[in-house]
Amino acid sequence: MKALHPTPSDRPVRVGARLRACRKTQGLTIEQVAAATGLTRGFLSRVERDETSPSVATLVTLCEVLSLPVGSLFEDADTEVVRLAKAPAINMGGRGVQDLMITPRAQSKVQMLRSHLAPGANGGENLYTINCEVEVLHVVSGTVTMQFTGRTETLDAGDTLTFSGREPHNWRNAGSTPAEVLWTFVPAPWSGSR
Repeated sequence: MKALHPTPSDRPVRVGARLRACRKTQGLTIEQVAAATGLTRGFLSRVERDETSPSVATLVTLCEVLSLPVGSLFEDADTEVVRLAKAPAINMGGRGVQDLMITPRAQSKVQMLRSHLAPGANGGENLYTINCEVEVLHVVSGTVTMQFTGRTETLDAGDTLTFSGREPHNWRNAGSTPAEVLWTFVPAPWSGSR
């Protein structure tokens, strides 16, 4: 059997947008990066627009200034589709609710659930917490009442409530019709392998 030699991809490597995004996230101007790297503003602008390819040494220098691992420029974007029809059902412990995880199980930065709340559905008898910094509830349809220590919030279709998952809370669909809601947790309170 004859060895097959790999051939280069005809797809150009585009790193400019990632470099620009990293620079802007850090609040740096092209002038500041140019001064730190010894490169010209015009050259950096062309690199960020993928109009020219920097040498390996220049790329390493840019990444050092931006505190960006060189390898991250070449990684494929972390993209995964979760079809609603195939989203796994999970049990969050509520009554009269069907929870579907609509983000990948292995995703640890954010987690989203789509929940169908039957009339009278609730999160249990007691206030509870979730181990996340931020919890967001968006009501797609119906009405949901959120209970916190000493206060309640009633949300109608289209309303969104943001709060700390560590704040004791509970929910209830006190309406006579089902409600559809989206829950977002940052970071994900639980994640697992695929």
